[in-house]
Amino acid sequence: MSEYILRVENVSKSFPGVNALCKVHLDIKKGEIHALIGENGAGKSTLMKVLTGVNKPDSGSIFLSEKEYNQFDIAEAKSLGISMVYQEIHDIPFLTVAENIFFGREYKKGIFMDYKKLYEETKGILDVLGIKLNPYTAVKNLSIAFRQIVEIAKALSKGVKVLIMDEPTAPLTNDEVDILFKLIRKLKNEGVSIIYISHRLEEIFQICDRVTVLRDGNYVATKEITQTNKDELIKLMVGRDLTNQYPERVPVIDTDTSILKIEKVFTHKLKDVTFELRKGEILGIGGLVGSGRTELLRAIFGCDKKLSGKIFLKGKEITIKTPRNAISNRIVLIPEDRKKQGLLLKMSVKDNISFPNLKELKKFLFLDNKKIKRVVGEYIEKLKIKTPNENQLIRNLSGGNQQKVVISKWLVANAEIIMFDEPTRGIDVGAKYEIYNLMNQLKREGKSIIMVTSDMPELIGMSDRVIVMCDGKISGTINDNDVISQEKILGLASDFNSKRVS
Repeated sequence: MSEYILRVENVSKSFPGVNALCKVHLDIKKGEIHALIGENGAGKSTLMKVLTGVNKPDSGSIFLSEKEYNQFDIAEAKSLGISMVYQEIHDIPFLTVAENIFFGREYKKGIFMDYKKLYEETKGILDVLGIKLNPYTAVKNLSIAFRQIVEIAKALSKGVKVLIMDEPTAPLTNDEVDILFKLIRKLKNEGVSIIYISHRLEEIFQICDRVTVLRDGNYVATKEITQTNKDELIKLMVGRDLTNQYPERVPVIDTDTSILKIEKVFTHKLKDVTFELRKGEILGIGGLVGSGRTELLRAIFGCDKKLSGKIFLKGKEITIKTPRNAISNRIVLIPEDRKKQGLLLKMSVKDNISFPNLKELKKFLFLDNKKIKRVVGEYIEKLKIKTPNENQLIRNLSGGNQQKVVISKWLVANAEIIMFDEPTRGIDVGAKYEIYNLMNQLKREGKSIIMVTSDMPELIGMSDRVIVMCDGKISGTINDNDVISQEKILGLASDFNSKRVS
């Protein structure tokens, strides 16, 4: 009997103008956690859509428990025990945990719902997972981590054999990641095979048994986790050595001149926040989840109401009550959730870049289409945005290229202060390096950057200075002449908590 529960052999899939998969191989053992990695556009999503019946392959075979299939539809994939938990959760918030798990498969007594059996079955599944969760709780009242667990429980209720997890930790706190990892290990011990997709390589070494690398739609290699390392995996992913994950730091243009000053700002979340941003620097903001980092950027951008405090731009006090006020002062925000807050997903690359800048792209009363095409083309080339043309729908681009489009629209607007909230979340290692180079180029051009990131190496590797937040306050600053270290940042991040305990 084969040790592999799932095998993919020579699977190919093409779309108009794109060869998404070319004779790809993948084999999954029963009860293993198998990482699938690669840059955006490597073919990971297309392969998973083939396995879940969303896409039909052009050629190749899929073997499940040694039975061969050329293709199957979504319903058949689920009936065969292949389920996927997506990065963006697809639950029904106003229904209970039990109703979500058995949605469409409810137990009935005659024409009425058998709620007693529904909740008994749900409790049994949650007990198997070792999760204490009330089946009667509405899903909207759960954290993201527990909403993911409900999705896993739903898959388990359908007799899952192979569970695909797409960037499962992206929206989670460190404590929630620990909960999820315990659950994944428990599923493994129960004999469930897990395909784990993540850009966070450190997680792969924590949780996975083996790893398969795809690049440009091609199979590259499969490695035992114990027999590889981060540098080797990066080289396999990008096709070249990437010995330095961060480019050489560009000097701050003017260490003495404050371009932006935030003075004694209070909001419902922030308490007496004061700091300065210098011309041509990257000011990193560190802190734990919930410390007020994102809220600070939102307050500066005019999304969150300030209760008191002042903002000075080049020494002159300015009023920012709305994002429009901020943009008019050439202060812009690249949000953490670029898909929901930074992009118009149903519109093209051209539309996304030009939309905030229509006033500047008009000729008299009408849009200057020649100018729009020229400007958009210039930024596609300048930022190396990988797209067939400017009319490509933005939702069809990789995460890294979507991020470049968000940056492009603000560069067209001639922004001077650019605030990045989690600049490389959900972006592969090769694209991250391109974003870092772009940030350095912005510095050279005299633009100033405020960067919020939960990625500690990124915070240390890219920041000229770091301010650390805790409980809505700034707990400390690590300046140019100080060594920026993880120990210092974490110490400051828990500063107010420790004072409160003592």
